[in-house]
Amino acid sequence: MSIKSKFKTFFFLDDEYDEKEEEFIEEEAEPMKQSQKHQPAQKNNIVSLQSVQKSSKMVLMEPRVYAEAQDISDHLKNRRAVVVNLQRIERDQAKRIVDFLSGTVYALGGDIQKIGTDIFLCTPDNVEISGNISQMIQEQDFENTRW
Repeated sequence: MSIKSKFKTFFFLDDEYDEKEEEFIEEEAEPMKQSQKHQPAQKNNIVSLQSVQKSSKMVLMEPRVYAEAQDISDHLKNRRAVVVNLQRIERDQAKRIVDFLSGTVYALGGDIQKIGTDIFLCTPDNVEISGNISQMIQEQDFENTRW
């Protein structure tokens, strides 16, 4: 039993629909066959590697105010990875930015990771992150960290 017939029985589709569909397919196939006799065969499955390479970008951002969080989110919506350096902004503003970006990344199906002291990597769903960065933190330095 074919997949098509399984769907028909599952959704209770009648045979009239299939006959009309088959007639339509046959009518569409005739002109295509005639045009292919006069034209050489074309390959439609070729993809330019230059277009693939141009689509992957990474943006480095160092926001000074909370309002720049929206600019960072716009880059994520445009499917670009963003490294956010929060070392030059006040702690409460930085925390608000991280909260905002966490929501944006969640909505886009992406990921956010801390990659250094007050540095975060935000990625959309088209960027895969592998590996991790381990930090050598001594106990006295641990008390002074901001996060």
